[in-house]
Amino acid sequence: MASLAGISARAGIALAAALSFAAAASAGSGIDVVINQAKIVKITRAADTIVIGNPLIADASVQDATTIVLTGKGFGVTNLVILDAEGSPIVDEQVTVSRQSTNSVRIYRRASVQTLSCTPYCEGAFKSDAERNSEMELNAGN
Repeated sequence: MASLAGISARAGIALAAALSFAAAASAGSGIDVVINQAKIVKITRAADTIVIGNPLIADASVQDATTIVLTGKGFGVTNLVILDAEGSPIVDEQVTVSRQSTNSVRIYRRASVQTLSCTPYCEGAFKSDAERNSEMELNAGN
């Protein structure tokens, strides 16, 4: 019976370790933002300093002491760091900015690419500088 108790204790420790690893992985999964759209980020303490790794990909503005607004400016991955008044990190997350896949269609005609916004009728979509650059790169590769 002593060996069964030892096995149960080891299994319990392994389960606790696995759960804490899963929680840590999901906690640091990052923030997804759609290009040309904003996302609200609520924080637990008042922010003093906000740093965006690459401001060409995302922008952050302060709504109030505990609310940050992230805006997707260009395609890619960057990071967001928010520090409190003592310099302690509140948030240190990866930010991924991508294209909205729902309600939009990309049409490829030989060497040209056209993006349509289909809400509910398909019309030429507004293109940011990042989207125009992306299409130019795609067209140059063909």
